[in-house]
Amino acid sequence: MRWMKVGFPKKMTFRMMKNDKGFHRSIEKDHIQGLPLNSFKGQIHLIDDRRQFSAVKAMMRECEVFGFDTETKPSFRKGKVNKVALLQLANREQAFIFRINRIGIPDFVKKILEDQEITKVGVAIHDDLKVLNQIRLMHPAGFIDLQQYVGRFNIEDKGLKKLTANILGFRISKRYQTSNWEDVVLSEPQLEYAATDAWVCYEIYNHLNHIS
Repeated sequence: MRWMKVGFPKKMTFRMMKNDKGFHRSIEKDHIQGLPLNSFKGQIHLIDDRRQFSAVKAMMRECEVFGFDTETKPSFRKGKVNKVALLQLANREQAFIFRINRIGIPDFVKKILEDQEITKVGVAIHDDLKVLNQIRLMHPAGFIDLQQYVGRFNIEDKGLKKLTANILGFRISKRYQTSNWEDVVLSEPQLEYAATDAWVCYEIYNHLNHIS
């Protein structure tokens, strides 16, 4: 009996083969770069004034699931850590970006973060919640960390960019990750970046939740 050596194309590795859940266990950078670029296309609400609270609160009242993220001005000095500048909550149509370095954490946002019945989905959320708790004491509830949640789907690469590519089939830009989130005026690309990070958490959770 003759044995045949089975070969794979150069760009295909065992790491890129799909697992029993239909997702890649691990995904390569070259594969991600070949995917289309996408970003949040809904309405972005930048909240930096208490006079906006009533209108935003009314819009958020009916939402049962939010993607969650924060942004912090990077520090390039050893030992210096800046406080969180933005808190983002997003669904498919709306993204709410709170400049908490200016307005703090409003009461109605605190209630959302503490409400067990409202699902908040993010990536590596432990540190985010820890620093938010330093800004305002709260008891977070109803949070889902995608890095833990995707374990049931046999996914090993758990960074947001790789999860987005693996599960949603597109790539997101990280170009503005280290921009100054405390700028007097945030640019449109910055706001789009901040909204996108929260939005894809929402979309990843919804996608996995519907097939599980």
